Amino acid sequence: MIVIDRSTEIIVPAGYSEYEICADHAVDLRFRASAGCEVFLKVTKAGSIRLHTVSDNGAAVTYLIWNEVPGAVVFNETHEVYGNTKLSVAYGEVDQGESVRTATVELMEEGAEADVSSATLAAVEKSYHLKVTSRAPHTNGNMRNYAVILKDGRFLMDAAGAIEKGARVSESHQTSRALCFDDTMAATIIPALLIDENDVKASHAASVGRVDEEQLYYLQSRGLSINDCMRLISTGYLMPITDTISDERLRETLKKELEEKIAAIC
Repeated sequence: MIVIDRSTEIIVPAGYSEYEICADHAVDLRFRASAGCEVFLKVTKAGSIRLHTVSDNGAAVTYLIWNEVPGAVVFNETHEVYGNTKLSVAYGEVDQGESVRTATVELMEEGAEADVSSATLAAVEKSYHLKVTSRAPHTNGNMRNYAVILKDGRFLMDAAGAIEKGARVSESHQTSRALCFDDTMAATIIPALLIDENDVKASHAASVGRVDEEQLYYLQSRGLSINDCMRLISTGYLMPITDTISDERLRETLKKELEEKIAAIC
C-alpha cells in the first residue's frame, strides 16, 4: 500500500492498487486512469481532502474510498468521465468521526457511465451532497445509497441526478434508503432530478424508516438481544459495499473490519 501524506498527482496503473491517505493537513489529490483498474483508497488521517479524478476514453475504473478517520473530515470531490468509460465510485463510512462529503460526477462524452454507491453507519453526524450530471448523449448515471442510523446519529443524503439539454437518450436513476432503530435517530434524504431534455429515462426512490418490529421480535424470540439484532441487521444492510472491489483478500479484510466496527458501536 502506498501512503500519501501530501498533495500529489497519480497516474493510476492498470489492475489493482492500494493507497492510504495519512496527512496532518489538507491534501489536494489528482488521479488519472486510462486503463482497466481498481483502486482502494483508505483514509486514516486528514482534516480535509480535495480529490479530482479523470477516467479517460475506454477505461473501466473503480474507486472504493474507505473512511477510517476518527475525527471530523471534509471531502470535496470531482470525477470526470469520458467517452465509452465506466466509472464506479463507492464510499464506506463505518468510523465514529463526523464527515461531510461533497462529490460531483461529470459524464463528459457519449457512452460515459457512472455508478455511485455508499454504505454508512451513522453513530455521529454524516452528511453527503452528491450530484451526477449527464453532459453528453447516451450517458448513464446511477446512485445507490444505504445507511444505518444508531442512537444520537444524524444522517443527511442530498442526491441529485441531472441531464443537460442535448444529452439525449441518457439515463439518471437513484435509490437512497436509511434504516433507524428508534425515534432518537435523525435521517434526512433529499432526492432530486434536474432534467432539461425530453428523450431520457430518470427515476428516484427514497425511504427513511424504522426496523420492522415483527422482524425484531422474531430475532429476539430466537435468543438474540436487541444489540445482537442491531449488529446482524446493520451488517446485512451495509456488507454489499465490500463487493465493489474484486480482490478477494481485500474483500475478506473489509468484511471482518465492518463486522468488528459494527459490533463495537452497536
